[in-house]
Amino acid sequence: MQRSTTLRRDLGFWSALLASEGAIIGSGWLFGAYTAASLAGPSAIISWILASAIMLLLALVHAELGSMYSIAGGTSRYPHFAFGSFAGAAFGWFSYIQAATVAPIEVLATIQYLSSLSWAHGWVNANGTLSGTGIVVAMVLMAMFVTLNLIGVRWMSRTNDTVTVVKVAVPVFTIVVLAITSFHAANFSRFGFFVPGHSGGFKAVMTTISIGGIIFALSGFEQAIQLGGETNNPSRNVPRAVIFSMVIGVAIYVAIQVIFIAALDPRLLLHAGSWSNLASTGELPRAPFTVVCTAAGLGWMGVILRTDAIISPAGAGLVCMTSASRIAYGLAQNGYLPSSFAYTSKRTKVPFAAILVTWFIGLIFLLPFPSWNRLVGVSAAALVLMYAGAPLALGAFRTDRPDAPRAYKIPAAKVLAPLAFVVSNFAIYWAGWQTYSTLMIVTVIGFMLFGITRVFGLNERRLDLDLRGARWMLPYLVGMGIISYAGGFGRGGIIGWNLKFTDLLVGGNADLPLYVDLAVLTVFSLAIYALAQSSRLNLQTQDRYIAQGTDTAEIFAEHPLEI
Repeated sequence: MQRSTTLRRDLGFWSALLASEGAIIGSGWLFGAYTAASLAGPSAIISWILASAIMLLLALVHAELGSMYSIAGGTSRYPHFAFGSFAGAAFGWFSYIQAATVAPIEVLATIQYLSSLSWAHGWVNANGTLSGTGIVVAMVLMAMFVTLNLIGVRWMSRTNDTVTVVKVAVPVFTIVVLAITSFHAANFSRFGFFVPGHSGGFKAVMTTISIGGIIFALSGFEQAIQLGGETNNPSRNVPRAVIFSMVIGVAIYVAIQVIFIAALDPRLLLHAGSWSNLASTGELPRAPFTVVCTAAGLGWMGVILRTDAIISPAGAGLVCMTSASRIAYGLAQNGYLPSSFAYTSKRTKVPFAAILVTWFIGLIFLLPFPSWNRLVGVSAAALVLMYAGAPLALGAFRTDRPDAPRAYKIPAAKVLAPLAFVVSNFAIYWAGWQTYSTLMIVTVIGFMLFGITRVFGLNERRLDLDLRGARWMLPYLVGMGIISYAGGFGRGGIIGWNLKFTDLLVGGNADLPLYVDLAVLTVFSLAIYALAQSSRLNLQTQDRYIAQGTDTAEIFAEHPLEI
């Protein structure tokens, strides 16, 4: 019997916008400002501004690609169209891992915030990891995400639309209330604007971007792209949703960081003695904004914030589980995963097998990374690796398809595309050797799954490996590893592994001095960009892959979109 693999185009512009905004405003606003301040002090504001510039640039790149090919799981498929199966498999796996880790991250955030209440205190251990009871609660919450996704994208969209309005309103309300009632300008200079010490100064600003939850918090604009195959008039609605959601998210997050620093009780800061000691200040790590509001005499805000601690992460986790299943759907459409991942239910037209497997993988991530801070670093590194494929694909399409219909065109693409690739690699590098080495282990597992699918014929599409189109991939991943190992970020080995038996896997020892490392990384990135462009598939092969990967007719606007 022929199984359906088609999706229903039920989403309009507002639903696409709110899907992206719902992913951007999640647990990042609850914990991002606190984590960033504890790492970089008031200079965390610079971290947010730099990260916002990086993410806005990447959003513009994705907006053009999304206006060209509005398909389910788009970010996992553009590199496949431009460079072939091997490169597409790698970036598709990065896309999937990033999206699949968001649901457990958001669940962890909800549980951590609620654990500040006496009746939920036992959900989290003293070291910040989930207890046995906490893991059970996490499994139940993730099962709720699965249920809503299986009902169908229209129901998911309606749920997310309502939730997102609340998610945006609460942080904006919190910003306004704290700005009026508890603004201490002296906090910005109490211990100096920059955190002093070996890991302080501008190095702390850079580190905070990746491991402080900033990149993770600002991510999510691509959700409109992942749902492109279910959006009506996608060539117009997708790029608009991407750009507008990013602008709104940046404005909210920068304001949140400013108000968190300003609203902290000066007595609490004096008790801590430094920004880096904020983690020792009672319940602040569990529920940062609730503690700040209580100290400011706004205890009634605690009820609103704890309620939002359920709504914001849950909304983000819901929409990201949706997008993760669509990425798995796209990987199956490309021939990387078993064909069953592309089967959609007869009534609701959702990829049910992909949804269930994504739920299971999310549960696995709860085990080795049972705390918000530990899982965010790996998710952020996978996220930026996913984003790094888009500028490469854009460069290839601008060369080979300059006149292809685009509802949006990024200006000065010949400059901004390679620049976007460079800054993506900066963010990956700032995550540190420990995070990068862990992500490479996950990458090997992904290629093993792709290999099993191919060897045992679990997908009827046996695509060519296109090794020539991916000849830049191995130098890229290995080169990033070498630079991360020799750099000064993230000293240590693979997360969670005991590496006392050898020092060979302990990197991040600053063999490359600060700023010299960034220069080396810039030259390396531009060399990889040039090699990738020279390796792109010929136009005929691109056409064939695009025809195979676009399962529904795409709708293009006649003129570029003005934003």
